[in-house]
Amino acid sequence: MKFWHTSRCDDSVKDNSFTRRSEDIMEKENTNWAQSVAGVVIKEGKVLLGRHTYGSGNGKLIIPGGYLNVGETPEAAMVREVLEETNVVVEPQKLIGIRFNDHDWYIIFTAKYISGEAKPGDEENSEVVWMDIMEALSRDDVPDLTKRAIESSLAAITSEAGLVQR
Repeated sequence: MKFWHTSRCDDSVKDNSFTRRSEDIMEKENTNWAQSVAGVVIKEGKVLLGRHTYGSGNGKLIIPGGYLNVGETPEAAMVREVLEETNVVVEPQKLIGIRFNDHDWYIIFTAKYISGEAKPGDEENSEVVWMDIMEALSRDDVPDLTKRAIESSLAAITSEAGLVQR
């Protein structure tokens, strides 16, 4: 499991698209704004990514995720968020990373693909793609945090399969 600590919220941005999106999201009174999750979904050597449409991730290919609802478990939130954003049904597997600061936390899971055709499920992504893992790790439009999450997922899969040399 990887732990990342940041001194500020990575989602702090100044552009108008984020402000409009934040206002839309704020209508959900049951959202827990201090707790968020994401899932790394790998299928047949490809990782599920969405091209974000707002905020600091605008135009970037990122792993699907979002905020928990009040009373929701991180695993349930990850399943819900992946489905809402990508139309893909997943099953949570391993906890592979935690990013935290003084104000919030962000948990990343590996997730097993169950079903669904990858396509944008809401306005958060302009496109959803299955991308070759090595391509995703080399692209400039994939943020470092997403790359670290993919690498951690690969390490977890390798370890689980007993492929780690000792």
